Amino acid sequence: MTWSAAEIWALGTKAARGAGAPPAQAARFGQVAPHHLMTGRDATLLGAALDALPDGPVLSFPLAVDRALIALAQEGEAVVQGVPFDALLQSYVDTLPFEVAVTQTGHDNRWVLKGNLAVPRAAVTLKRIVGCDALIDQMQRLAARTFVPECHVSRRSGAGAGLTDND
Repeated sequence: MTWSAAEIWALGTKAARGAGAPPAQAARFGQVAPHHLMTGRDATLLGAALDALPDGPVLSFPLAVDRALIALAQEGEAVVQGVPFDALLQSYVDTLPFEVAVTQTGHDNRWVLKGNLAVPRAAVTLKRIVGCDALIDQMQRLAARTFVPECHVSRRSGAGAGLTDND
């Protein structure tokens, strides 16, 4: 089956919420997921990031990238330590709206962000996403955790369709 970027974005956001990520980090993960897959990067990195919640890259990568952007704006370059560099981190950087690049230094868990925050990033060509069925299954299971349980208690509190909704 093929998936659009929008479908992966929405499902990734819901899955991260279902796995315990705060709303802002879940939304950022949802944004990164389709780009990561469209560029042919390893889908298992996304699955592992979801498995690591409520800790791990879904929480640490956006914060590290944001700190790096602040340093980049102030100093023209940002050296970040303590956050592992991998293809998922590269996807987080690639989804920024600015023309920036990340390179790994010779040291473990140290990378450098360079670029110009005044130059917008070129538009990405969207394409259908295939070959990530195991990840989709995992994300659907996690997203289902965000659903309201089907029971009388939840219906009494307003969940589900009422009688007038079916008219």
